[in-house]
Amino acid sequence: MVALASPHAPVRVKTLLLHRFAKPLVFGLSLLPFCWLLYAAVTNQLGANPAEALSRSTGDWTLRFLCLVLAVTPLRSITGTPALARFRRMLGLFVYFYAAIHLLCYGWFDMGFDVADIAKDIVKRPFILVGFAAFVLLTPLALTSFNRAIKALGAKRWQWLHRLVYAVAGLAILHFFWMRAGKNNFAEVFVYAAILGALLGWRATQFIKKKKALAPVE
Repeated sequence: MVALASPHAPVRVKTLLLHRFAKPLVFGLSLLPFCWLLYAAVTNQLGANPAEALSRSTGDWTLRFLCLVLAVTPLRSITGTPALARFRRMLGLFVYFYAAIHLLCYGWFDMGFDVADIAKDIVKRPFILVGFAAFVLLTPLALTSFNRAIKALGAKRWQWLHRLVYAVAGLAILHFFWMRAGKNNFAEVFVYAAILGALLGWRATQFIKKKKALAPVE
């Protein structure tokens, strides 16, 4: 009879996560959506409206990677695999990568890189405004995702700065909601909102538990 679980499984997972090829593998997998979209664009496989397909796909992948980044800490805590933390920085940079391409698609295909029109559109349309605000907040996080930045800022200030990711998550969902409101299609919005809500809820619970544990006993 085959055992359903092995006591050596956590050790094997840790060994795999710490393997020297683990990071290149995660990097390659994270780059696959971009490679597919690039290939599909070149070979004309994006449907009747390639510009819209690229814009929507890059936006979707931004949200997916945002979910992955926020899932790292809960997963490493629940499963007892601290080695997962070594992939968080890379996944965070891929959030910014796909967000930048999403913004590039908007600036290029929708606005023709007309800076004046882009500025007017950001002010005029709320869903563009919150999407742009999310990208602006993501920028300092990407720029400080390196060891030198952590040393320069100090661990505590760096941690406070990177809590902006919670605001980014809220703005990203609001951007997605308003974008889908025009077609009254909220199914995917609710899925992402539920995932991000659960992940942020877990963090809030852990923060409260930590505060209670540190509170002086009367």
